[in-house]
Amino acid sequence: MSANVNDNTNIDSDLLTEIAIAYYQDGATQEEISQKFGMSRAKVGRLLRRARDEGVVEITVKYHPVFSEKLEQQLIERFNLKRALIALDQPDEEAQRQQVASLVSSYLSTILTDDMVVTVGQGRNIASIASHVGVVPHRKCRFVCGIGGTHRSGNAINADHICRQLAKKYDGISETLYAPAYVEDIKVKESFMKNGTVKETLDRARRADVALVGVGDMNENSHMVKLGWFTPQEIVEARIRKGVVGDIAGYDFFDSQGQQADTMMSDRVIGLSMEELRHIPTVVVTAAENSKALALLGALRSGIVDVLATSVSNALTILNLDQQMK
Repeated sequence: MSANVNDNTNIDSDLLTEIAIAYYQDGATQEEISQKFGMSRAKVGRLLRRARDEGVVEITVKYHPVFSEKLEQQLIERFNLKRALIALDQPDEEAQRQQVASLVSSYLSTILTDDMVVTVGQGRNIASIASHVGVVPHRKCRFVCGIGGTHRSGNAINADHICRQLAKKYDGISETLYAPAYVEDIKVKESFMKNGTVKETLDRARRADVALVGVGDMNENSHMVKLGWFTPQEIVEARIRKGVVGDIAGYDFFDSQGQQADTMMSDRVIGLSMEELRHIPTVVVTAAENSKALALLGALRSGIVDVLATSVSNALTILNLDQQMK
């Protein structure tokens, strides 16, 4: 007991760091460290555990590609998927997003054929696929916006901007949805949905061969909040009172079981719904951020997802959560 007290009171952070460096970086054994610092081997072990607990040491595992292939197979079997595209973990969020985008870009190159229609969502993950640099075959596809547009601050991740980039990348054509992504009430939305041009584009999006969409989590600092679509309070209320864990394609909201949730945010977005996505043969859902594992689980449980693209960390968390929450 006294040894534990001494560990906490007499060992300062500099010495704790020095011991951690000796063991993890320099390769010294615990016996060598105990002799060097004049303490028992048992105490060295306790201090090394303390270094991990206090964040002095962070341990990361670099997974071999074979490991990600095993995860892909587990996800395919667990959620009845066509494919699972699992990217190895990267050191930062943008690098992770690019790694996932690379896998999706390669996958699209194998499945797209001339005259296919691809409906496209919005967001940073989908934008990364369009901007990913790589050799791709020319495909005379039509890329159709599956959701309306946002104001200029969100231009780079607008569905229209992404469609244009994808069309250029694959030598296809793009089709704009001439409507805002967000409106303030359902009456305004109904007016847009009756417009001939809007209806024609959405009808084409509904008949798409492939849907390329992202998943959002219920974070009060999310992109939808930053764009002014919803308030932080609305996000928190939906999460706490309705059990909402995410949205798919920026449109419909769902709980951890994949059931569509009715919230005060419903019927304010112009785009394809979850039910309409369900009828598209191949729905590719992409999310690289580690904060989105629970949202991805909800999306997978909805039965809408045909192809999942994410990271190793997310894949592991999804499988663990699914097991725990059954």
